[in-house]
Amino acid sequence: MPDAPLLPVRDTALHVVREGAGPSLLLLVGLGGRCDFWRGTMAAFADRYDCISFDHRKTGDSLPSDVRTTVAVLAADAVALLDRLGIERAHVVGHSLGGAIAQHIAVHHPARVGKLVLSASWAGPHPAFQTMFALRKQVLAACGPAAYLLQGNLLGNPGWWVAENHDAMMAGIEARRAAFAGVDIEMERMDAVVGHDLRSRVPAIRAETLVICARDDGITPLTYSEELAQLIPGARLEVLPTGGHFAPTVVADDYRARLSAFLDG
Repeated sequence: MPDAPLLPVRDTALHVVREGAGPSLLLLVGLGGRCDFWRGTMAAFADRYDCISFDHRKTGDSLPSDVRTTVAVLAADAVALLDRLGIERAHVVGHSLGGAIAQHIAVHHPARVGKLVLSASWAGPHPAFQTMFALRKQVLAACGPAAYLLQGNLLGNPGWWVAENHDAMMAGIEARRAAFAGVDIEMERMDAVVGHDLRSRVPAIRAETLVICARDDGITPLTYSEELAQLIPGARLEVLPTGGHFAPTVVADDYRARLSAFLDG
């Protein structure tokens, strides 16, 4: 199915992409906020799943909103989108901030979640995580979006990938800079990231859960995923040998094989 028009959801309207047929698969994006992150995965799974993703409010091609962005707000948008599409239950895959959103849905709307995938995510505050995002905010404020986006790419991609794909990385950063939503919106989104804390609630998750991350992830280190897997009853932990924070695109074949084994099993 081609890109849908903007769909009214709560106080805004979301740019939605939908592809394929079968059980519903909701793919939630991270801090970048644009569903383009999942395009390759959607194409790979469209032969057996109804794949759905969307740009977060205030980002990408979704509309602005006067409501401050929090993880709870983004989770409410996702549930409202399922309502808008007439979907009672979906498998939910969330990467990074998307994983925080997925935790909210699984905790507060458990009947809406089939299988749950938490990709490069975290349960609650960690001092090193908060220190890193404080630095990222300083870079954005003092140096501007181009430096901030470059820092994010150098943190999020493994060194071997940066060395082999430098020109493509820089072109991608320029495209992101041209479409940048604004400093205030990005600061607000980083506040949502560091404000996420469901550490005391995720043990109530009953969905069959896969926690997946790369061993060399420098933004959400392996220890964060290990904690999530320990807290969620019966959760399975998959560790990719490399891929960094952006493993779903850096080592796409390995990532999708593990995702497929979980969802199709």
